[in-house]
Amino acid sequence: MSESTTDRQVVAEDIETELQRFLETRTKTTWAADTDLFADGGMSSLFAMELVVHIEQTFSIAIEGPDLRIDNFRTVNDMTALVLRLAKADASE
Repeated sequence: MSESTTDRQVVAEDIETELQRFLETRTKTTWAADTDLFADGGMSSLFAMELVVHIEQTFSIAIEGPDLRIDNFRTVNDMTALVLRLAKADASE
């Protein structure tokens, strides 16, 4: 039986691993956690929106308004921090 993100603590390493797996599957390239995906050609605006949907569904969070800034999606580290912040905010509500 698998646990949902809301049933267990969200761990940065798990988030990073899932994001890198998704990126590698979709781009056929391995990305370092601190690589600027936009600057290095790994991310288009269309793919960024697909990534937003994947993150929302995978981690049971909503990314809205000011959180949809490009800077939150430049690197795997940035995306991991975003997920942790939003998951913590959801847990405290």
